[in-house]
Amino acid sequence: MDSFWNQLPQPAFMLAPMEDVTDTSFRELVMHISDPQFFQVVFTEFTSTDGLCHPVGRENVASRLRVNQSERAVLRHKGMKIVAQIWGANPEKYFQATRFITQNFEFDGLDINMGCPVKKIVKQGACSALIGKPELAAEIIQATKEATHLPVSVKTRTGIKKHDTENWIGHLIDQNPTAIILHARTQNDQSEVPAAWGEIRKAVAVRDGSGKNIPIYGNGDVVSVEDAIEKCHQTGAQGVMVGRGIFHNPWMFNNPQPEISTADRLELLWRHVTLFDSTWGRGKNFAVLKRFFKIYTSNFAGAAHLRAALMETNNPAEVREIIDNFLRTAETLDILSNSNT
Repeated sequence: MDSFWNQLPQPAFMLAPMEDVTDTSFRELVMHISDPQFFQVVFTEFTSTDGLCHPVGRENVASRLRVNQSERAVLRHKGMKIVAQIWGANPEKYFQATRFITQNFEFDGLDINMGCPVKKIVKQGACSALIGKPELAAEIIQATKEATHLPVSVKTRTGIKKHDTENWIGHLIDQNPTAIILHARTQNDQSEVPAAWGEIRKAVAVRDGSGKNIPIYGNGDVVSVEDAIEKCHQTGAQGVMVGRGIFHNPWMFNNPQPEISTADRLELLWRHVTLFDSTWGRGKNFAVLKRFFKIYTSNFAGAAHLRAALMETNNPAEVREIIDNFLRTAETLDILSNSNT
């Protein structure tokens, strides 16, 4: 039976799972400002299967799977899907963790991380290390599928030291995941070299040759809706996943791009701060928010000074005071109409 992956519009657009980025507050924020025609799927932060199987640490790890009711409302209103991403190296723990998620959370799918290139993760034999362990990767996919009725997808890369796209994707297709999201870089590439979208074309060709109906989505260096459409046209991919591009433009899932004023940017910043605070309180370090400040404080008069001040804040009240002071000064200088898309 086809899963929701086969029912998405083409090209489909999704936001990548990112550590300390794609929590429930940020996902809700991006969905709120996006056109559902150009944004259909969000992912949780990647969550450890070992942690979910640990009787003591499970609650803390499971917080990565949190979905606020306000986010759930946006998902339903816009008809979007949310997928839990998990990682690890032990098939039995994948089975147990997947069963736990399926029984205790409301997700539309599960995704297996076979792409993260971070060294401390790779040393554990997980994520992109699984590209070099195809038999173990197959066991993990099958264990996950056995534990749930949800569609199970795989996010991965094109190889370890060099591209091995055809062999690796062929092996994954043999395991019948419901979708494959392919980052067009190797493990060694990290994110330091341009994404090789020609490898996505190779993956699509392998899928086509298999005769299977498994959607393939490309990931890497997508900067706009127009860019995504062109990449899909060139490669035959069914859609794209956007990662770091969201840091350059949180409004990118719109076409045409809206006119965004300085006041709009700061309003979104404040909305993010308040959502984060109401969600996590003291449960997460406030400093996590600081990596987002540049998203909202770039390309307008006084942005660098404002950003520097915001980086010194320690709580929402301090952020509000700095924003208000900036807005009062900006209004006097008549610069709030400055816009940048």
